[in-house]
Amino acid sequence: MLTIIIMVKKSDKKIAIVAGALRLPFLVRDALRKRGWNVFVIGLKNFYDPKLNPDMVIRIGGAGAAIHEARRRGIKNVIFVGAIGHPNLSDLRPDLWTFFALLKILKNQRGYDSMAVALNKIMTNAGFNVVAAQDLAPELTFEKAGIFTRKKPTTADKKIIQRAVDVSHTIGAADIGASVVVDKQVLAVEAAEGTARMLERVVEIRKGYKKKGGVFAKMTKPGQDLTIDIPAIGVDTVNAVADAKLNGIVVNARTCFVVDKDLVIKTANKRGIFIMAVD
Repeated sequence: MLTIIIMVKKSDKKIAIVAGALRLPFLVRDALRKRGWNVFVIGLKNFYDPKLNPDMVIRIGGAGAAIHEARRRGIKNVIFVGAIGHPNLSDLRPDLWTFFALLKILKNQRGYDSMAVALNKIMTNAGFNVVAAQDLAPELTFEKAGIFTRKKPTTADKKIIQRAVDVSHTIGAADIGASVVVDKQVLAVEAAEGTARMLERVVEIRKGYKKKGGVFAKMTKPGQDLTIDIPAIGVDTVNAVADAKLNGIVVNARTCFVVDKDLVIKTANKRGIFIMAVD
């Protein structure tokens, strides 16, 4: 009997995580290590959680040092994950590598998506493979379309869901945002403020409402670069949707991270809202 052994280079299992804020960097790091990846964590100064205990910390403007260290370690795969807010001016001071990278990115400043694509191209030209975290750790998403809560959308909800998906795709195509709140009318559209602030507005708008209705949809934008710009929902999202007296949440299967998935579903069941993933 002939036995064929496939050898995997150690360098193929090396990966760097460039970590921003919140919980996702922890979840992605741990999921990859469980899958046998040798993970090198790079924390972004003033954003990463100190409990992450990164292997290296850089300023946003100091990417050159991280590039050098990754090459020295033989790392070719890179994941970008975690939230990034407004940096301090001192953190933006670019080193030489970042300076030239920023020039190329700013040429493409037609919106967040175009800048993400430009960054991806720069990293590729520098010899790195920018990997979509959800491709390596799909268990951190809803892997299949379906309804994941006890509460199910009604016939009326399904009509609103379709309207919300259509609106989300429309604004996403214009690179405005990816999240919307829709009831009988469009109540809110995500802009530069981000999803959390948008939901805060809806909570304020619907204070005093006794009747529940409407949905929150966070959809992938048409043509979105999902290696860098990764949608996510968490327990805070669930609570905000419930506080806004909405009936449920709609996301894309496989392309939206669900932070602490079991707790998200448990909270949704407790608050009486549905969560639905669509293809």
